[in-house]
Amino acid sequence: MNDARPATGERGDVLAHVSSNLRRLRRTSGLSQGALAEASGLSRRMIVNLESGDTNVSLSSLDKLADALGVDFVSMIADPAASSQRIDAVGWRGAGAESKGVLLGSAPAGREAQLWQWSLAVGERYQAEPDPAGWHEMVSVAEGRLRIEKEDGIVTVEAGDFAIYSSAQSYAYANAGSAVVRFLRVVVS
Repeated sequence: MNDARPATGERGDVLAHVSSNLRRLRRTSGLSQGALAEASGLSRRMIVNLESGDTNVSLSSLDKLADALGVDFVSMIADPAASSQRIDAVGWRGAGAESKGVLLGSAPAGREAQLWQWSLAVGERYQAEPDPAGWHEMVSVAEGRLRIEKEDGIVTVEAGDFAIYSSAQSYAYANAGSAVVRFLRVVVS
């Protein structure tokens, strides 16, 4: 999964479930906070703060926690009562009110597949860290112009068009137009 500033503010956002999911999954796995910190490469303090709902976390850190707990990313962020086909959880917010990433749902793949709905306000940018080898993204733009800045080249995707690429590289999304850009993003591993 990609790194970015996660959702903040409204408790209906993704962080509303991270705290209770992390605590429940850690206890189910029989790990102490210290053992989970060591297994995930995150600090114990970060885990304590996440379980108490007192901190933000990057999407890639949530991925590390999921891997350490032996669960998928969706198990970390979704309402436990939600269906994986309709999660509808905000996972990222930008500075602009129109900028957000919403995890719509997930389906099984080699490891995992996720469907996201994104929007970026004019001038907004989302910077991602590389995903593990074997991860890919499929992006379909519904409105506006999206610039995807990848290590292997820059692609501008117009409304009605799409791009498919390996996300095992540094990349960023940027609004390349003069209006909000809206797109669907499918992450597959």
